Amino acid sequence: MGDRLPLWLRKKNFLSGSSLQTSRLLSEIGLNTVCHEARCPNRQECYSNKTATFMILGKICTRACAFCGVQKGHPEQPDHSEPFRVATAAEKLGLKYVVVTSVTRDDLSDGGAEFFAQTAYRIKSSSIGCKIEFLIPDFKGDEKSLEKVFLSQPNIINHNVETVPSLYSGVRPGADFKRSLAVLSSAKKAGFLIKTGIILGMGETFSELRESFEKLASAGVDILTIGQYMRPSADNIQVNRYLLPEEFEEIREIAVNLGIKTVVSGPLVRSSYKARECFEKSSSF
Repeated sequence: MGDRLPLWLRKKNFLSGSSLQTSRLLSEIGLNTVCHEARCPNRQECYSNKTATFMILGKICTRACAFCGVQKGHPEQPDHSEPFRVATAAEKLGLKYVVVTSVTRDDLSDGGAEFFAQTAYRIKSSSIGCKIEFLIPDFKGDEKSLEKVFLSQPNIINHNVETVPSLYSGVRPGADFKRSLAVLSSAKKAGFLIKTGIILGMGETFSELRESFEKLASAGVDILTIGQYMRPSADNIQVNRYLLPEEFEEIREIAVNLGIKTVVSGPLVRSSYKARECFEKSSSF
């Protein structure tokens, strides 16, 4: 399939007004965001609302997921000022809800878990009193790394499974669907609201999606985001299919009927899209 986007996926993403101010502040403080690095189509909307998903531990990932636009390679040493700078940005932006994610850092002994924890502690030590969502890598399933993150007490743990198990070898080399399920289950057992995301259009079938949703529901997933895969560059895998908007609603209903409480599904939905609203809705159950 060609890379020409259908009409329902064409969205202008220029920065102006408050969105430009947010972008400039993040640049001044020297922070990376997944909004920029992953070329998120909702960046202008989120920046206008003074929200952003902070990406710690640099911007070079040690894994080579075929769908992802984040740079791959050998990362530099982590910057120990990052947790402080994230907290500073959150305070200057007046955020009430902060999403923190990272590149995968398989080169670090704890996968970067301590940086997540220190970021939570720094944000909590400020006066803004905002909620914290962590979108974490799998830390290779290491329980000690997960425990570091859990002890810092974010308000919600997010870990994306991204796609169905049959596509992992081609789409997510280095990752494992069962391992990701175990990460989500561990967070649920530790008492957290848990969240995950899937992107469609890479070759999955409806029956595979149903089976995956069943497993996610069994793991205790509270929030599921479902969006369309959009090829970030010529170096990434091609889109297998662009789903129609009505198909996303059909798929959302399948997930809800299988027991996942909050499901946000649409062509332009991304993992952190309307994160605060999803958290508040799920917290009310």
